[in-house]
Amino acid sequence: MLYAGFMSSALPPCPEPEEPLDTPQLLEVGRGPDEPCLRADAARNRARLLEAAARLIAEHGAAGVTMEAVAAAAQVGKGTVFRRFGDRTGLLTALLDHSARQLQADFLAGPPPLGPGAPPLERLRAFGVAVLYRSAEQLDLQLAAQPEPDRRFTHPSVQALRTHITVLLRQLVPGADCELLSQTLLAYLDPALIHHLTRQCGMPMERLEAGWLDLVARVTGTEPPA
Repeated sequence: MLYAGFMSSALPPCPEPEEPLDTPQLLEVGRGPDEPCLRADAARNRARLLEAAARLIAEHGAAGVTMEAVAAAAQVGKGTVFRRFGDRTGLLTALLDHSARQLQADFLAGPPPLGPGAPPLERLRAFGVAVLYRSAEQLDLQLAAQPEPDRRFTHPSVQALRTHITVLLRQLVPGADCELLSQTLLAYLDPALIHHLTRQCGMPMERLEAGWLDLVARVTGTEPPA
């Protein structure tokens, strides 16, 4: 793979993180901040609805998942589905909960290079590759589950990814505006962009992976890996 690095002009430094950089903390992605912990029976009902939704996706794709269809598949009233998930986006987002939690566990506490123990540059490279392939595997669901614009960047799972990138950038380019740079890097991993590049432009995933590594090299002013 080819890489090109450059040093950007110095920007005002970012505030130091409040927590130590190497302190793992698994963020909540399955519930909104105002949703209380579920009782055992409510948790079982929630799992039943998600299982029904997963079956519908397997049979008909993400387009086949409506609140009415899930209610019918789970043999419950439509109001039950709306009370539990709020809307279709909330339901689809909940379906991504398991893989989102697993990804967080991998980059916060898993083995290197994605997890702790590897240099921050290697971790940043591995992080983007992991997100790229995870999104590609779940692309229809990822696209269908994208929140409305006013919620898109504030969802806990998105915040977790952005925070992780910011933490790594602060170690690599401490003089840069790492919060804004993290937004730039995260935009490359957007499911809508992956859909456009792979399905509409016909680009192979290997090219997107090489593009991520090239972008990291340019942003951090580093040499490409051997």
